[in-house]
Amino acid sequence: MPLSNIANLFGRSPIKPIKEHMATAHEASADLVPFFEALIQGDLAKAEEIQKRISAAENRADDIKRDLRLHLPDSLFMPVSRSDLLELLHAQDKIANTAQDIAGLAIGRKMEIPAQLQNQMGTFVESVVATSAQALRAINELDELLESGFAGREVDIAQRMTEELDDLERKSDKLEVEIRASLFGIEKDLPPVDVIFLYRVIEWVGDLADCAHGVGNRLQLLLAR
Repeated sequence: MPLSNIANLFGRSPIKPIKEHMATAHEASADLVPFFEALIQGDLAKAEEIQKRISAAENRADDIKRDLRLHLPDSLFMPVSRSDLLELLHAQDKIANTAQDIAGLAIGRKMEIPAQLQNQMGTFVESVVATSAQALRAINELDELLESGFAGREVDIAQRMTEELDDLERKSDKLEVEIRASLFGIEKDLPPVDVIFLYRVIEWVGDLADCAHGVGNRLQLLLAR
């Protein structure tokens, strides 16, 4: 059989685009740190510029996702099932989508972060982005996991990474509870509509940590099969 026909039969490896997609999704989430710094400084023009970057990264992630879905090999020729990879891709995609939603809502509302919440918000966002970064590090182990046949030392490394991801997600949950409590303490002094959307943004930032944690959960399922 000609080599070109063999390549068509087995398809290209999905691991590189999976990793590229996760890197792009994390790029969108990582930009939330300077985005919220700009909001805290009251620099709406800079925040809008960063929001456009986040949206562009989300669009690139969509392009990678679409291309991967079109070219994903049959599970017969992969060490993991097609459905598992698609579930992993979906979990990663939620990171980019949520980052875009957060930035879009904040810009749409021309949101101002109350002075009493600014330090907490900065710490909260950094913690959440750290969960996304940890998810990226775990996904970057996929090549080695496949080479090892999902066995041995590489599995131990990946499991430790997902355990660290669990810890980071719990830390973000704790910070979310604390900032919500702080907002509750000052909400009577703020315009009611602003309070509603502040709660929503806090919730969505927390959701981003959950999305990153979901990537770790999908990876753990791959390790268990």
